[in-house]
Amino acid sequence: MIRLSLIFLGIGISLLLTSCFKEDERVTPHVPGTTEIDTIPMTNLYKYQVYFKLATGEAASSVDRKLWDMAFESGPGGWRIRLNTSCFMYAAELTNEEFGIPVDSTGAVWKFDNSNGDADSTAIGVWYNISGTDTNSKQKLYLINRGIDEQGNDRGFRQFVLDSLRNDTWYFRIADYNGTNAHSYSVHKDASANYVQFSFTDPASQPAEPLKESWDLLFTQYTTLLYTDLGEPYPYLVTGVLLNPNLVEVARDTLNSFESITFESVQDFEFSRQQDFIGYHWKYYDFDTGAYTVDPDQIYIIRDVHGLLYKLRFLGFYNNKGEKGFPSIEYQQL
Repeated sequence: MIRLSLIFLGIGISLLLTSCFKEDERVTPHVPGTTEIDTIPMTNLYKYQVYFKLATGEAASSVDRKLWDMAFESGPGGWRIRLNTSCFMYAAELTNEEFGIPVDSTGAVWKFDNSNGDADSTAIGVWYNISGTDTNSKQKLYLINRGIDEQGNDRGFRQFVLDSLRNDTWYFRIADYNGTNAHSYSVHKDASANYVQFSFTDPASQPAEPLKESWDLLFTQYTTLLYTDLGEPYPYLVTGVLLNPNLVEVARDTLNSFESITFESVQDFEFSRQQDFIGYHWKYYDFDTGAYTVDPDQIYIIRDVHGLLYKLRFLGFYNNKGEKGFPSIEYQQL
């Protein structure tokens, strides 16, 4: 009788303890998206800049790269001015020269925007002084070399002075190289875009960069610094991919296969917002074949403007007619 009572007591304690613990919650497994393959039509002369969004698999915009010259930062507190480096543009600050008359550029120090997107490494640089709570232009005179078009033709020079940035509006002056055709212009910030663009050829057009949350990757030519065997830098036009500076970041995986990379496997990756992190290194020029070869083992892990993770690799650089300038990509949401 005592033994039977002990058995019932044991069962009761077991039931009591069991009731104290919740059932294990089921974790919904992470389901990846489907694998997509797309071709980006930059064309064989790299005429177009293509703003691409991974979530839709479509171009938010595809524009002739010659349609703009300068880009003015639009975000709150934004003060940076960028040149259109897809046209190999660069600038020099001229001293002891006056806007609106012929200038002498002898001995000018020409500067390029750094392709890594560093705000401290632009050709225009810091154009203002801060006095108390006021931001005042230094009234520097710049000579802008507009670079070349897709055919390699020179696009000429412009004089440029930034007068002020007041109430979210940029005020500046532009003249021809010899000082003629001097005019004043203004560009108002657009908070929905990273930059507002401006065209020297057609100032009234004010071409617009796509909305900042509508694209992740920019397929384009751009200027970067390469180095000689002696370590001397020289600017060069390359063709590749730049990141949207608004939230997009990327990591690289050269060890694992595209198929084996999962959402779980990339959680400890180190991501970068360096604008040219993807850049042009996914391909190389083979002098023996006279053609570009793509490296499909370079896998990029991209966190898009919405915080979603994708894996992406390049499959080719030519269309079915054998024309370069048509990079094909394979990508999948993790």
